[in-house]
Amino acid sequence: MGNLDFSIVWEFRDALAYGLMTSLLLSAICAMAGTVLGFFVALCQQSPVRPLRWVAMLYVEVLRGAPTLITLFWVFFCLPIILGVEINAFWSSIIALTLYMGAITSESFRSSLKSIGQDQYDASNALGLAPTTRTAFIVAPQAVIRAIPNILSNVISLFKESTLVSAVGMVELMYTAQTISNVTARPIEILTAVALIYFVIGYGFSLAVSWVETRVRARTQG
Repeated sequence: MGNLDFSIVWEFRDALAYGLMTSLLLSAICAMAGTVLGFFVALCQQSPVRPLRWVAMLYVEVLRGAPTLITLFWVFFCLPIILGVEINAFWSSIIALTLYMGAITSESFRSSLKSIGQDQYDASNALGLAPTTRTAFIVAPQAVIRAIPNILSNVISLFKESTLVSAVGMVELMYTAQTISNVTARPIEILTAVALIYFVIGYGFSLAVSWVETRVRARTQG
């Protein structure tokens, strides 16, 4: 323990900063794409068309039940064989994490859609609104607002799961930390610093989620 030298972290600050920016960018892209996907999956789960509803439910159960690392490996190793095209580590990571985000976010939207009272639907029918118009302008805005706290919590989970993409060679924060640890033989210093980075970002975002949740609850109950 007396040989610990955390100055090594400062020496590799540029590489770690680049890895962090890549992790944040990857998480942001997948969070946005996964949220949109999750909303449409939630709508499909509410669809009166039974096959569409079954497909949506199967997607959610499989992606939520399977380890994210398995999904990532399947996309990286198996999907290129099926499609006959090469998919690099970046796009494999985007696809796998978006699918994961879509699955967990669909449940947030599904619960928020169920929380909308029947009176909203009755009023829409009384006004003669088409189902698509009702969904776009009446149901969707309310569902999105009510789902925001859960979606932000899902983003935190997504950011943590993004560490798995290092397994397919995606150069993000965890991959960078592992590489530096191997080169310098200083895993304790480097990995401890990276753990603190993830903690600070995750904890800070958790505080933001709590604040947003309080505001949303006050707005929906007010």
